[in-house]
Amino acid sequence: MEFERTPADILAQLDELRAADAPTAGGHLLSYVYDPGVAELDDLAAAAARKAQSLNGLDPTTFPSVASLERDLVGLARAVLADGVEGAVGSVTSGGTESCLLAVKSARDSWRAATGSADRPTLVIGSTAHAAFIKAAHYLDLHLRVLPVDPDTCRLRPDDVAAALDETVALVVASTPSYPHGALDPVDEIAEVCAAQGVPVHVDGCIGAWVLPWWPGGDERAAWDLRVPGVASLSVDLHKYGYAPKGVSVLLYRDRDRHRRQWFATSAWPGYAVVNPTILGSRTVMPIAAGWAVSQALGRSGFEELTGQIARAAEQLRKVVDATEGLRVVGDPVGPLLAVAADPDVPAPRRVDPHRWADAAKELGWVLQPQPGRRQSDGTELPRTTHLTVTPVTEAVVGELGDALVSAADTVRGVPGAQAPADFVAAAGQIRPEDLTSENCAAVLAMVGLEPGGGLDGPVAELLALIEALPEPVAERLLVEFLARFME
Repeated sequence: MEFERTPADILAQLDELRAADAPTAGGHLLSYVYDPGVAELDDLAAAAARKAQSLNGLDPTTFPSVASLERDLVGLARAVLADGVEGAVGSVTSGGTESCLLAVKSARDSWRAATGSADRPTLVIGSTAHAAFIKAAHYLDLHLRVLPVDPDTCRLRPDDVAAALDETVALVVASTPSYPHGALDPVDEIAEVCAAQGVPVHVDGCIGAWVLPWWPGGDERAAWDLRVPGVASLSVDLHKYGYAPKGVSVLLYRDRDRHRRQWFATSAWPGYAVVNPTILGSRTVMPIAAGWAVSQALGRSGFEELTGQIARAAEQLRKVVDATEGLRVVGDPVGPLLAVAADPDVPAPRRVDPHRWADAAKELGWVLQPQPGRRQSDGTELPRTTHLTVTPVTEAVVGELGDALVSAADTVRGVPGAQAPADFVAAAGQIRPEDLTSENCAAVLAMVGLEPGGGLDGPVAELLALIEALPEPVAERLLVEFLARFME
């Protein structure tokens, strides 16, 4: 067959396009990617994915290898996170968001089966729970009850959970840890409170559940996984600290009946029988095969070794932040995540705004992740922060990274944090979100210097300040328009 373009030319263009991306290897990007720093694992994952390239996960009876790969991944997760729990089962999904959606769907349908009601049940989460649960409540039409977390520890408080429970609650979510601050919710206490009211708990371990079992001092911490009575389900992503390509996650359940309620089946059409354990029908098996291959190669000892590298690097980075005037680590994070805020205990001229700090670090070649501050429902404030995701490769560059973080802090120390224009915020408060069309959103974005269709090559501190200050529906609509036009 004669191609319109040569493969070499096509791949060369792909290389040119990739040149604009943040670096996914080498430890300079501290979010989104999980680099083990082991070239052999990357090669193995790519080779395994290629072998599964032509498979369709829609029908494991036609492709029984798919069932075998998923069975092994679920079995490993069950052995690590549900050891001794009789009847624990699970599925492999396309990622953490799908795992969270399915856990909420199962809880909704279980609540309806138990109550005999077709009403909308309630999902209870902490303010630091992953946004995937907000999406789940939106997609699946549940009431959402968001509880404030302790502003000092950033953990969900069991007493608040107890006060939020009623006959409408179908599920409570606890995080291990929460993404924004790396805080480990007290799962055992929350589950005990919920079990007394007959309410199930889902543990969102998407980012942490595949490092916490091997994290130093883990034996001294309270239990948090499926072995805790009252925990009905648990999610863990293998495309994070399982070092698989995006996207592959495992969703575990305590019992088969709850698991089966995540499935969809229909015979109400003249085509093939549709029986799906996940949201997708046809689905790629490539990341599943890659995740399986990596887990087979590493085994528990390999994951423990890589986790040790992460823990040492995280400890060193925390020491750097603690020693940097004007900055502080938020709360008491457990695991591979750190959130850094300005230190309110030093005079304003010596403080370091975390968003200015992130912009300065980017100028030095290190990509951190700024996070907006937020006022909680009880009036307490969660400060604006910058997030760092630590991976095994971080240990190899932690000295260089630490120097860059100190230098960035020195550059912006005393520089006031960005603030949204007061007149603009006041005007935005009068906007009805339903009146925001694509065109007037574009005009609003241009007014504040975010040209529709442009990128975020420059400082992001001003954008984060807008997100903090604008009414949520307005901010969300503007963000949709900005990204949609960028994609267009």
